[in-house]
Amino acid sequence: MSRRFIQGTQKQLDELLRRDLSKLKLAVLMIDGIHFEDHVVLAALGIEENGQKHVLGLWEGATENARACKCLLEDLSSRGMASESALLVVLDGAKALHKAVKDVFGRRALIQRCQEHKKRNVADQLPESMRPSVRRAMNEAYESTDVARARRLLENLAARLEGEHPGAAASLREGLAETLTVIALGLTGRLLLTLRTTNPIDNLFGSVRKVSKRVKRWRGGRMMLRWCATSVLDAKTRFRRVKGYAEMPKLVAALRTHEEALDQQEAVA
Repeated sequence: MSRRFIQGTQKQLDELLRRDLSKLKLAVLMIDGIHFEDHVVLAALGIEENGQKHVLGLWEGATENARACKCLLEDLSSRGMASESALLVVLDGAKALHKAVKDVFGRRALIQRCQEHKKRNVADQLPESMRPSVRRAMNEAYESTDVARARRLLENLAARLEGEHPGAAASLREGLAETLTVIALGLTGRLLLTLRTTNPIDNLFGSVRKVSKRVKRWRGGRMMLRWCATSVLDAKTRFRRVKGYAEMPKLVAALRTHEEALDQQEAVA
């Protein structure tokens, strides 16, 4: 039974990691990592222009470092994922992920930093008594449809925190503009709520944790990859299009506008 399970899950892993991605019309890429002991498995989730979700790939590494992230992206590119088109990339804020995305996609990647991660990072540097009010202030900014107003609210909050809690202020300011990318792109409604956080890929990891909790002892990265592949492919059978998919044409149009502007700049240069 154990041998048959290993063979079956290895087959699923191989099929996932060899999948041709050239026919996918991706508008969004989400990347995050799940930790197993001293390993991390990075996962890439793609969202097509019609709102359909796809598990694109997995990559195992010792840490969530820039090299491992770049290896994942290079693997996706080698299997046909387009890297010359503008793309919204949703990340948790890890600097390694950010660097890898910029190294591979350059300015064609519009990065959205997860707002939930940002709120947690700021709150972690504040006393318990202040956390609810600061979260409310950040929520007010993130719920705005006016990017200039949202930025002003966050900068004012950082200024108020600066004197007593400079660490929280610095955390809030770090990557501030990239927490507002989806607002700057003009997204609204349910699609805005979907793409302003890494919740879609976090939900995928929930399935991985549910299945892998049965494992009492991990025997290396290959085993971790097999279990991850089995879990995400099982979750894939229940995939629906992202919430707010009817508004995807608005995102696609904004990405095309960004792409055309870059092309014009390159032509002038």
